[in-house]
Amino acid sequence: MEGIFSSTKDQTKEFENIYQKDAGSLVDDVVNYRIPENNGNTADLLANMYAEHGFLERAQSLFDGMPSWALSSWNSLIVQFAKGGEGLEALVCFQQMQEEGISPDAVTLVCVLKACGNTRAVNKGQEIYAKIVKEGLLENNRIVGNALVDMYGKCGLLEKAREVFEDLPVQDVFSWTTLIAGYAQCGYGQEALNCYEEMQLKGISPNSVTFSCVLKACGIVKAAEKGHEIHANIIKDGLLTKDIVLGNALVDMYAKCGNLSKAQEVFDILPKRDVVSWNALIAGYAQYGHCNEVFQCFDQMRREGLSPSAVTLSCVLKACGSIQSAEKGESIHAYIKDDLLCNDVLVGTALVDMYSKCGMLSKAEGAFHDLRIPSRASWNALIAGYAQHGEGEDALHCFEKMQHAGFVPDKVTFLCTLQACGHTGAPGKGQEIHARMITEGFMGEDIAVGTTLVDMYANCGMMLEAQAVFSKLLLHDLISWTALLDGYAQLGEEEIVFKSINKMIREGKQPDSTILTILLNACSHSGLLDKGENCFEIISTCYGISPTSKHHTCMVDLYGRAGHLDKAIAFIDQIIPSPDSRMAWHSVLGACKKWENVNLGKLAFKHAIELDEKDVIAYVSMRNIYAAAGMKEDVEKIEGVGMKMESWMPIE
Repeated sequence: MEGIFSSTKDQTKEFENIYQKDAGSLVDDVVNYRIPENNGNTADLLANMYAEHGFLERAQSLFDGMPSWALSSWNSLIVQFAKGGEGLEALVCFQQMQEEGISPDAVTLVCVLKACGNTRAVNKGQEIYAKIVKEGLLENNRIVGNALVDMYGKCGLLEKAREVFEDLPVQDVFSWTTLIAGYAQCGYGQEALNCYEEMQLKGISPNSVTFSCVLKACGIVKAAEKGHEIHANIIKDGLLTKDIVLGNALVDMYAKCGNLSKAQEVFDILPKRDVVSWNALIAGYAQYGHCNEVFQCFDQMRREGLSPSAVTLSCVLKACGSIQSAEKGESIHAYIKDDLLCNDVLVGTALVDMYSKCGMLSKAEGAFHDLRIPSRASWNALIAGYAQHGEGEDALHCFEKMQHAGFVPDKVTFLCTLQACGHTGAPGKGQEIHARMITEGFMGEDIAVGTTLVDMYANCGMMLEAQAVFSKLLLHDLISWTALLDGYAQLGEEEIVFKSINKMIREGKQPDSTILTILLNACSHSGLLDKGENCFEIISTCYGISPTSKHHTCMVDLYGRAGHLDKAIAFIDQIIPSPDSRMAWHSVLGACKKWENVNLGKLAFKHAIELDEKDVIAYVSMRNIYAAAGMKEDVEKIEGVGMKMESWMPIE
């Protein structure tokens, strides 16, 4: 293309003027002035201009059409790729640059190290580190040193990051902040706080970025007191009104520490609120089960004209699942755009999880199949849904399909699948998974894994195996004790149940409401009336447990089996009408048949059908009471009504 300038010198000077203009008109000006892109000087300037203002495709096309390029042009392109998070493209440019025989400078290395960190390309990072050491750049360029610390931190090699940090000739606030950020990003909150303390002891004052990283660390370890101290320093330095990132970090810290009122307070005084601000607050409310506040924030955010991000929607869906609000969840589903559902695995997985927790498994399946690219988390959400709602066979089938699809199970997958094995009575599969978890190193000291195994074996009636796993646990919490005790209780091993509870108490664990239910059921099934009465009295009074309707129902069953029907009725009067009160009347009906008490049976039947006029169990039980008493007319009468109901099946 022929230019409009009389000389290359004029051309270059004019182009430099163009280069100083706003990005919005740059490309148009280049076209209007018809600057020839094949001129070496102007081509370099053009490449820099295109790259620095985000026109990376144009810059790349210039590179492809020229035989050689100056280092500055290569740097411009690499810098912009690195800034834009396109780490792989930056690494490709770096490779091409080396193949052209161009030696990198400090700018190149810093940008390539950033790309290595963003893409976790630790091998390339190690290679660059060796080059930096060879050329002695660590001694002369602290920016390069900081970039190395950052790269190792982002790659999770924190010991190496610390090693490079210690070798820096000067450790300034940027060096310390980079190291602190590495620890915080990898979840090592306490190590980040230790670095912060060490930095202050050396007399180095933190900046706003340092504060943001330390606040993140406080949120990780729930160091609310330390976070509050940093908050005071931020106010003293007048930073809160100037830095929205810092303000968001404060909201996030308080939210993660569970101080939601303080998080809301900071949020309310932010001079500007963006999507990140709202997400920090909403995530906090969702994490601690304040679902109404989640929905209120979501509505207010939209009223202020901000579009929810994938993180926002995931948190709102989590809240819907927590309270099993299928209606609210479906309305959020309708709000989400189809392309986001298909392409964003975070939102798609949250949707699968929400429907699973609400028991809407067919819709969970539909949401899963709509995902363009399922993740391990989305598979786990579906398997967990099946397992939690007793669909053990579907969960196990899903587990197999997940592996056939090329996904490697993680701890969550195994735990959900073990739960499914317990529900379906599949000890063989459970043992297979147990062996695999040992091989793959998932056992260790994780009490959740051990407890799930105990529960699985106990539900399958394999108490020797359950006891063996329980005995190997380094720590016995109340959940693991409950799983073991419930297994023995289900097998009628009441003697072992009581011995185990005494041992549990000696270890310092106090019985809770669930333990009391297990005890009372064990006493009821074994006919231990006195012991059951004593347990109810002692645990209620000595351990401060307020008896629930479940406990009252257990006592009704206990008294009914023992023939104390008057005491059974007295306990029913203390039960608030609920599904538990229906179960209590069913227990009385069973006791009336055993003890041939037709009149009390009629009373129990009357109360049961008042709670549910289509209570099949009540009709069958009353029919059997009449039959045992030889009252054929009454049998025929109640059968006439009962036979019209689904699932009618009178059993003597």
